[in-house]
Amino acid sequence: MDMSWPHQALSRRHALTAATGLTAGVLLPPAATPGTASAAARGPDRATAAPYTNPVIWQDFADIDVIRVGDTFYASASTMHYSPGAPVLRSYDLVHWEIAGHSVPVLDFGAKYDLNGARGYVRGIWASSLAYRPSNRTFYWLGQIDFARTYVYTATAAEGPWNRLTTISTPYYDAGLLVDSDDTLYVAYGNTTISVAQLSPDGRTQVRTRQVFTTPSSVGTLEGARFYKINGQYYIFLTRPANGQYILKSSSGPFGPYTMRQVLLDLRGPIPGGGVPHQGGLVRTQSGAWYYLAFVDAYPGGRMPALAPVTWTPDGWPVVQLVDGAWGTSYPGPAVPPPPRPVPPMTGVDTFDGPVLKPRWEWNHNPDNTKWSAGNGLTLRTATVTNDLYWARNTLTHRIQGPTSTATVQLDHSAMRDGDRAGLALLRDSSAWIGVRREGGVTRVVMVNGLTMDGSWNTTGTGREVASAVVPGSRLWLRASADIRPGAARPGTFSYSTDGTTFTRLGPAFSLGNDWRFFMGYRFALFNHATQALGGAVRITRFELSTP
Repeated sequence: MDMSWPHQALSRRHALTAATGLTAGVLLPPAATPGTASAAARGPDRATAAPYTNPVIWQDFADIDVIRVGDTFYASASTMHYSPGAPVLRSYDLVHWEIAGHSVPVLDFGAKYDLNGARGYVRGIWASSLAYRPSNRTFYWLGQIDFARTYVYTATAAEGPWNRLTTISTPYYDAGLLVDSDDTLYVAYGNTTISVAQLSPDGRTQVRTRQVFTTPSSVGTLEGARFYKINGQYYIFLTRPANGQYILKSSSGPFGPYTMRQVLLDLRGPIPGGGVPHQGGLVRTQSGAWYYLAFVDAYPGGRMPALAPVTWTPDGWPVVQLVDGAWGTSYPGPAVPPPPRPVPPMTGVDTFDGPVLKPRWEWNHNPDNTKWSAGNGLTLRTATVTNDLYWARNTLTHRIQGPTSTATVQLDHSAMRDGDRAGLALLRDSSAWIGVRREGGVTRVVMVNGLTMDGSWNTTGTGREVASAVVPGSRLWLRASADIRPGAARPGTFSYSTDGTTFTRLGPAFSLGNDWRFFMGYRFALFNHATQALGGAVRITRFELSTP
């Protein structure tokens, strides 16, 4: 089916098979209509804070769940086949975010996530849930894998370490976890048919589950559940992919009955050329103001988080505050306590100066940990003999910063062997790279494009060399620049340098694909693989992500 992402009508589940909770008793703000807010609803959050611009993160973080613990906000996102999975983001103001850690340390859900005889592309970590349980001061992550079962991980700090608590045989599709005011754990989940499960007090097993809602045919598909209890009412926040948001409300308990109301539909978003803000979650600041952190489909870069204030009607329904009938490109920022420290930007330099990778890095599938090391640079030893980058283990990825950004790496290739390929890629289901090719003792820098997959994520093209140059010495600087603004086809370009100062363009511009069906956006990727025999290595001494 040739269907571009803005008009996506199928859920992720249908597309693929064809090819925390809030504390009870919080105060609801006064009512407001879209585009306006009463003085009481504005409060200090509206009156004194500096404005922010959407998207609040111009990197690929989709299917967001967002919570507040004390004065800190946390969010979780989908990562599919990337490892570690389910990043935990941290913020003190809902606007400036950093990656604190990952809830799923390794995708130990089968050999395909190791690129061992099979591949896990577009599987793995989908929409999942992040919650905090005050009674035991513990964070919970809950998500289903491959429609087979649900996994629960816990940690006493968002940074980790995270450990698996249990496996539950029911696959809670697109789940939302609620820690109720009496400490009971509930899960809302499902696609079109929405159910609620109650977990045992220790969170390890399912006590019972019940269907609580069937989506009307006039609405179509609802999924992406988030589960809340507010003022004694139970709410299940649901997305209509990829252009709407609905909410269910029950006054009779977590098992309903529920009534439904539309929150938004076909709402113009804050990213030119992008989609409708949807999915994500609701969160309340310390002063009682509410916000909705959604994502915007913005391929080729992925799905970008956007933030909007929310008020409530007198009878307890949320209303997204609009600007000129649209999700605002700018709003007054939340008024929150001063942060304990500045939040570093998601751009900048990494010299891999310690033995542990920073949380901004994720591997394409699980790595072979015997074939890499960090400290005084990143050493990548060849882990796979293949002519297909999509099969190569130990490819390390970094999200691209929008709307445009450049990655520059310094590469020591002196320990490469004949047949090895190492470099910097723009990685997705259609990919290209610049790097070093060692053949017959001769080292060349090459630009390769034509790496492609089909809709079942099988390789259809392993790439073709379209430009090359002979390079002297053992060090080389590689650069990839990407324009990830959505809409028309966008270019990626490659260049190299022998001195780190003067860069030479290599090869034609690469057209970044903007189809939605791979779900994850383009990433910068560092790789080293063999085509003849293992034993070679490269060392990356510096990675810099910069914006114009």
